[in-house]
Amino acid sequence: MDAMQRNRDEAAALANAEDASVWRWFSALLEDRRVRWRYMFGYWIVCVDRMRVASELTFYDAIRVAKDVAEHRVTGEKRQRVRIGDS
Repeated sequence: MDAMQRNRDEAAALANAEDASVWRWFSALLEDRRVRWRYMFGYWIVCVDRMRVASELTFYDAIRVAKDVAEHRVTGEKRQRVRIGDS
């Protein structure tokens, strides 16, 4: 296996682990009824613990951003808001 293929495999494994982490987080909040979402005017709006934490064009992106924002809120870290897809 060449280095390029190894790098691809490592990137795929990392992406799968990150994706699994997002959906485990979402599932736990869903079970506890702490997460809500709705589609409004072309955006997915996600609220965690009754606080709006994400507004994105796709459901997947909204959940990823919601996880990031909610986790930073819990740790008290400052976070710069960046909309996925913006350059």
